[in-house]
Amino acid sequence: MELTRRDAVAALGAAGIAGAGAFALSSSDSSESDRGLADDDLETMVAAAEVLYPSAVDGVREFVESYVGGRAAADEDWADAVADVVAYLDDYADAWYDDSFASLSPDARDDALRRMGADAVSSEPDGGSVERVRYYVVNELLFALYASPTGGELVGLENPQGHPGGTESYRRGPPGPSE
Repeated sequence: MELTRRDAVAALGAAGIAGAGAFALSSSDSSESDRGLADDDLETMVAAAEVLYPSAVDGVREFVESYVGGRAAADEDWADAVADVVAYLDDYADAWYDDSFASLSPDARDDALRRMGADAVSSEPDGGSVERVRYYVVNELLFALYASPTGGELVGLENPQGHPGGTESYRRGPPGPSE
């Protein structure tokens, strides 16, 4: 399945950030100051998404850059928090693997996230470093994916929350044991 910038716009809308849609569609022409995040920060978010997203998904870089760039452009405090969390991820990766998070192989990135406990810790925007990784990286990227129409299809959501249509899904009952 191919993620697109339009999916990123839909995910931004689901996050309540409607004004960032135009940014997401034109983000390839935007400078770092327009996006609210440095290129290295975006690269780390893309690297995390490559580990978090199912292998059936293509177009991860464009989708993540559009979504994260639009989100950061719309909310400076969020962008600052993501930059802090990305710095922590890079420090952690450097301490354990002698390289930045984005430079690690996908297996090493997955291992780093699991080793720090980002897969099990609670998600807290004002919590400790790992809780913030869970909130600003893991949960944010997964929300973006599954709030998009393409990502929603992966888990059988023909109509993600906030998207029009799909009345047929409201009319049928839950799947039975033979389905």
